[in-house]
Amino acid sequence: MKAYQILILALSLWIVTPVFSQEKYAVVIHGGAGVMGRLKENKEEQQKYLVKLEEALLLGEKLLKEGKTAEDVVVEVISVMENSPLFNAGKGAVFTAEGKNELDASIMNGATLNAGAIAGVRDIKNPITAAREVMNNSEHVFLSGKGASEFAKKQGLEMVDNKYFFTELRYQSLKQLQKRLRERSNNDNTGTVGCAVLDTRGNICAGTSTGGMTNKKYGRIGDSPVIGAGTYANNKTCAVSCTGHGEYYIRLGFARDISALMEYKNMRVEEACREEIRKLSELQGTGGVIALDAQGNIAMEFNTEGMFRGFIKSSGEKEIAIFKK
Repeated sequence: MKAYQILILALSLWIVTPVFSQEKYAVVIHGGAGVMGRLKENKEEQQKYLVKLEEALLLGEKLLKEGKTAEDVVVEVISVMENSPLFNAGKGAVFTAEGKNELDASIMNGATLNAGAIAGVRDIKNPITAAREVMNNSEHVFLSGKGASEFAKKQGLEMVDNKYFFTELRYQSLKQLQKRLRERSNNDNTGTVGCAVLDTRGNICAGTSTGGMTNKKYGRIGDSPVIGAGTYANNKTCAVSCTGHGEYYIRLGFARDISALMEYKNMRVEEACREEIRKLSELQGTGGVIALDAQGNIAMEFNTEGMFRGFIKSSGEKEIAIFKK
């Protein structure tokens, strides 16, 4: 074969060879952190959580392989957990003191620093979808109550009667808690869900969804819908989703502080998350956090008995767990 023929063949092969984007991706999720004594001896119940966490992770991986954005994947993965009665988000949301379900959610795009959040809604089937609509289709960041529901209807989101969120387990938790005349119980507040994603374009995104705190009063809102407290994402540092006693996370500016530790102190994502959990413990707050950076490094830290959690990466690494190792 002559030299010019070899050159033509090489050029033709180069032209028809597809150009692929970055193949690296990662998904990390949580389903709440807290006291989980009732689960320790119940292997059957544990398995239900592990199966649902794996379902969410495998969906996230499938979508990333198909080229979906981090934002798309965060919404779809969180929706899986919102649709499950196992978690304190969406279908399994806890009850307020009035016997209603009020839901909060937020999402943040690390590439643009755009964010959206909703709080105190009673009729949006998947609150994370409403948070994304606020982010992408309004001039605002945070909507609440009836206004958030009105906006969601105009965006064509699926609306449901508040009875949709009723589950017997959560209702009995409310009744037992009220009977004990206590304001809160760590047992009843586990289950907030969250997700952080690195997509094949190198962008990251985080989202969080919750039913809040059992027996909450006066329109209480925790950290989950608060950008910088329960959720944060910045391509330069990390994507973060939190779960726990929200009042402490708000006071610490927990999620944004992790990003700041990475940006200003050059901490790795795992180090920054551990440091922030240390600060939480100093205040006697409880909970956990998941996070990842733009290189796909994962952090899953908590100071409670357990945290429903898991991750999956393009490298093949995968973990799903409940209790401390």
